[in-house]
Amino acid sequence: MTRAKSPVLGSMISRRWLLGIAGALLCLPAGGALRADNDDNAAHVRWDIISVDIPVTTISPGGMAFASARNPNTLKVKLTGSGTFVAPTSGGTSSAVTGGGTWETFNGGVSTGSGTYRVTGLASWQFASFQTPGLIDLIGDANERANGNAVLRIQYSDGRRGTLGIGCHGPGAPDGIVEGVIGTKGYVTYWDAEPPTPTDDKNRTVFHVMRHHDDDDN
Repeated sequence: MTRAKSPVLGSMISRRWLLGIAGALLCLPAGGALRADNDDNAAHVRWDIISVDIPVTTISPGGMAFASARNPNTLKVKLTGSGTFVAPTSGGTSSAVTGGGTWETFNGGVSTGSGTYRVTGLASWQFASFQTPGLIDLIGDANERANGNAVLRIQYSDGRRGTLGIGCHGPGAPDGIVEGVIGTKGYVTYWDAEPPTPTDDKNRTVFHVMRHHDDDDN
């Protein structure tokens, strides 16, 4: 999502994040990943590609985001989606995931394929900060809205595998976080997130991080 005072918030992609995603691609386990369900201190996170009103005062689920490849940069992917994951305190991978969405690829503005995808694992989660208040949140608890980035392993409906990188640079975020999505589909690397603009309802994301998980015990 974007800062309330500045709807653009399309910060440049963090080199550190790109390197982290590249490392995740090389180190993804071939088998099942660690399940984090039994880790009492694990982070329970919801992610969304969001829709916003213009100007940005209200956030809702059901948005879309774009990212472009290089060599050539006419290759583009459009993604929708939402889901959840449990990130272990060790910082490792996890198979405790849900969710997915839709995809459509383009070459020079012409659609080259479309379908659905599902999340199969968590490769990386980096919490940055909880967001400052000010937006109307129609997705979750406004006090749990968070900035950060996540890298998810995904399976496309056409049989290809890939990764989805989600970055949220919202209100109160530190510098260096991309706003939007990047990813891979097979060998194609959509490294360049399309930044949000003040006039378009696209290219924004949000995380919600549960602050407490033991309410049912009380």
